[in-house]
Amino acid sequence: MKNIFCRGFMSFAFTIVAATTSYAQNRSLKIGDLLPESFWTTPFPVVNHSQKTIYLSEDKNKLILIHFWSTWCSACLMSLPKIETLQQKFENKVKILPVSSQDKAALEKFFTSSNGKKYKSMRSIYEDKKLHNLFPHAGVPFIIWIKDGKLFNTTDAGQLTEQTINEVLSGDKSSLQTIIQINRERPLMLSEDYDRQRNVQLLNYSFFAKGQIPDIGAGGTYRKTASGKIHGRQFTNLSLWDMYYAIGFELFRQQEKASFTEKRMIIEVKEPEQLMPIEKADGSNDGANLYNYEFIIPEQKSSSLYNYMLEDLNRYSGYTVTLEKRPVKCFVLVRTSKKDKLTTKGGEKRSTFPRTPSILRNVPLKNMVNMLNGEINIKELFIDQTGYTGNVDLEVSGVKDIATLKKELQKYDLDLIPEERDVLMMVIKDQQN
Repeated sequence: MKNIFCRGFMSFAFTIVAATTSYAQNRSLKIGDLLPESFWTTPFPVVNHSQKTIYLSEDKNKLILIHFWSTWCSACLMSLPKIETLQQKFENKVKILPVSSQDKAALEKFFTSSNGKKYKSMRSIYEDKKLHNLFPHAGVPFIIWIKDGKLFNTTDAGQLTEQTINEVLSGDKSSLQTIIQINRERPLMLSEDYDRQRNVQLLNYSFFAKGQIPDIGAGGTYRKTASGKIHGRQFTNLSLWDMYYAIGFELFRQQEKASFTEKRMIIEVKEPEQLMPIEKADGSNDGANLYNYEFIIPEQKSSSLYNYMLEDLNRYSGYTVTLEKRPVKCFVLVRTSKKDKLTTKGGEKRSTFPRTPSILRNVPLKNMVNMLNGEINIKELFIDQTGYTGNVDLEVSGVKDIATLKKELQKYDLDLIPEERDVLMMVIKDQQN
């Protein structure tokens, strides 16, 4: 997993506004500081240009925008057309300079690709360490604004617009919002003063906030002890549904020794869109119903981590989530004879369910059941009651509908029986006042 996060463009519900410094500037330059002389005199290597190196002193009288980016970052690539357009519009007043830590070969490969060839006038610094050290940051794209030789601001790429550039150039009140980049190596929002208390041991930590935190990325990570035990989890910029799914996955693995999928979730809430925010056409949402959560417990209680997390969220989330047996319509997979038509002939392992064709080669039968409980058009839950433990070879035309699947499984002496079973489910309800 990369330590640098690629961010998309969204409207943020949680923003820390200017006149403060970012995580980056806490360790180096602050807003309003003069750039060191080395910033202007260092030769920086560039690609996609006849010059092999450039000096920023050549653009000292311009508004300079350092655009940190990477070729693997989709949000960075989405910002390139805008950067190209803005550079052409403000050619004599603004210098927008892409900067990457990737090597020369990676950037040359991009600029010679069908997509990269569009940016003939764009040059980029490669294998950069000096500017990354001068302006530390946790994610890309990230924009450094430099005016009159001073650090003017640090923002995300979404704030790079014709309007904001005109505001800065004219000296008008800027609408730019300084981005606070949070160091994900630390528990969220934990004071750095904690580290100075040498005789203090962190036994429990819980942080829960509603609203999107800019420039921290969306996802989750683990907290591990020195011995490797997982005793904490962190989720950032996710819906509550995503968090409950992650917790359910672990609890079902521990308690049921079974796979956990959406089919194991029952949503009994009045406003499900609050639990599962609806994405816009571009894949974004307004961030109002995204959450950030971190929970840490002592190592000796690590086996109870996910039970404690569920209890913790039940106190403050506005929902009550329980694991309980519910009657559920299922398809039960059974064997129709004692003749073994499944045993594998060996060879390379393969599993392509639910694609067309759907194939199992030298893998357990449960692989098929797990995939049938995944994202397919059949809403019922599948339960394996064959008792078959060895690896199998099996092939069907694909997972189109139950009738077709039942018919094709018959050649392996397998059948799918519709039944209503009491099954352990994750049930999400509105919290009662």
